[in-house]
Amino acid sequence: MENLHIVFWLFKDIGWCLIYKPLGIVMIFPTLIISIVIAFRTRHMVSELCHNLAITFWITANSYWMISEFMAIDTLPVYSWLTYKHLALIPFFIGVFCLAYYYLIWQPKHPNEIETM
Repeated sequence: MENLHIVFWLFKDIGWCLIYKPLGIVMIFPTLIISIVIAFRTRHMVSELCHNLAITFWITANSYWMISEFMAIDTLPVYSWLTYKHLALIPFFIGVFCLAYYYLIWQPKHPNEIETM
């Protein structure tokens, strides 16, 4: 499933790069759904869960950014210097916070814990 997830992700970004909107938009759904399923399946392992949640938020941000470009609203201002493209920073930062939690909080408190499936 993880390998298929990468294939969908690549096709989504190829659609974005080629400005082929149907491919880019359609590929959001299997890419995002599989990343959510992978995160759910790894929920018992904090390390994997945090990394897979970061990937899910990355795909969300990436997909929003792509759609904002397709709709030609990416450079429109939301407030002052903030544009619609900048709103993609919200899920990007949520992903960073997932990883920061793991590396700065959880892992130091559990240095000897070995995670298994």
